[in-house]
Order: sequence, then structure tokens, then C-alpha cells
Amino acid sequence: MPCFTYVIGSPGADGGKTYVGWTTDLNQRLKAHNNGTGAKSTRGRSWVLLYAEKHLTRSDAMSREWHLKKDRKFRQELKQSLTE
Repeated sequence: MPCFTYVIGSPGADGGKTYVGWTTDLNQRLKAHNNGTGAKSTRGRSWVLLYAEKHLTRSDAMSREWHLKKDRKFRQELKQSLTE
């Protein structure tokens, strides 16, 4: 089953936030984040999908998630698209 690594973003007066995760179903996961049943740190905000990658294995997706979480420059560039 394919897995996805994704970055979601939420605009705000604080400049916005990004969140990086992995899933097997992007649409379902985005709905969970927006319904308040996703990760605890994403509750109470409205989220949009900013970026996604498809992977063949869960291990690959989890590894890529770790790398994207560390790539602050990339996440900052994505966050800027929220205010444009």
C-alpha cells in the first residue's frame, strides 16, 4: 500500500504554522486534522495541504517525514505561500 509524506499549513496572525506527517490516505488525514481528531498540535486551526510525496513503503515515508521536519528552510518557503 502506498504511503504519503505531507506538509499542511494554517495561516494566522502569528505568521502561520506548518505540520509534517505521513499517512496512507491524504484526504482522510487532512479531514482528521481539520476536525480536531488529528495530531494534538493541529487542533483548533484550519489546515490546507501544501505539499505531498508518494512512497512505496511506510519506512520510506517515515524517513522522509523526519527529513522534512528538519528542513526549516523548505517549510518556511511553503508557509510563505499561505500569505500570498
